[in-house]
Amino acid sequence: MKKLTLLALFIFGSIFSQEVVSEEILLTNYEIKLPGTLSYLENNKPQPLVIFIHGSGNIDRNGNQGILSSTNYIKSFADSLNSKGIAFYRYDKRTSNADNLNLFNEISFNDLVEDAKINIDYFKKDKRFNSIHLIGHSQGSLVGMLIANENCKTYTSLAGPGTDIGTTLISQITAQQGDLGKATEMHITELLTTDTIQEVNPFLMAIFQPRNQQFLKEWILLDPIEEIKKLTLPTLIINGDEDSQVKIEDAKLLSASKPDAKLVIIKKMNHLLKTVEDSTENLQSYTDSTFPISTELVLTVTEFIKENE
Repeated sequence: MKKLTLLALFIFGSIFSQEVVSEEILLTNYEIKLPGTLSYLENNKPQPLVIFIHGSGNIDRNGNQGILSSTNYIKSFADSLNSKGIAFYRYDKRTSNADNLNLFNEISFNDLVEDAKINIDYFKKDKRFNSIHLIGHSQGSLVGMLIANENCKTYTSLAGPGTDIGTTLISQITAQQGDLGKATEMHITELLTTDTIQEVNPFLMAIFQPRNQQFLKEWILLDPIEEIKKLTLPTLIINGDEDSQVKIEDAKLLSASKPDAKLVIIKKMNHLLKTVEDSTENLQSYTDSTFPISTELVLTVTEFIKENE
């Protein structure tokens, strides 16, 4: 049975001219620490709560990856939804927390699923919130599909791939370098056939290094098209037309597999949920936190949540 521990620190501040409460919360999956931040309006009324599931990489609760990226896109999204009367919980991915790094040599995809489940189990008992709404971003879109249950009111896929990650990787890498795309396809075939990759192309080592291979295999075998069909919750599918990582076609594939879902394509929004004008700004936004979160995204999610209350 998974243990849950709680460390709460109340911080009061004024955001968007409204009183917002922020609590630091520590949940654990056995010895793995999953610290997070809960923020909500202090108005003594039950509010809807978003649980945000992050994408791939070693992402912390704010949407940053150490020296690689500091954009605060998850925090900015949380602040924006708080201003609309929606509570928000965001947590550090297990691989972003230095306290966890000596506790495992490799992880499984199911580890991420179990980590996310713990958040639902914890907040379903919290009377301050009248409903739980899952939002899964990128890799988290698939995780969200796998954990959505009767304790959740809605599910939102935000920049979620519409194909298995093997197909997605082949497409993304081929678009950058054709020969590496072919090598990627060969590696994936070998991994699925023999359970390992004997000799990894040096240019693909970041993806296919030995400690990642079983994780990738588990992930590849999960098809978002099949998983989204199983959902019974009201579903929203969102993608930006300036997203260079997950394309509009992915959102359309998901939508076609779940016709009762609401599909929204947001103009000028990139993968980090920021508003950008062109490919130059898109690249800049990955290291510059001053690019604003898409206003249309905030309005779309707010409307979806409140109409399903």
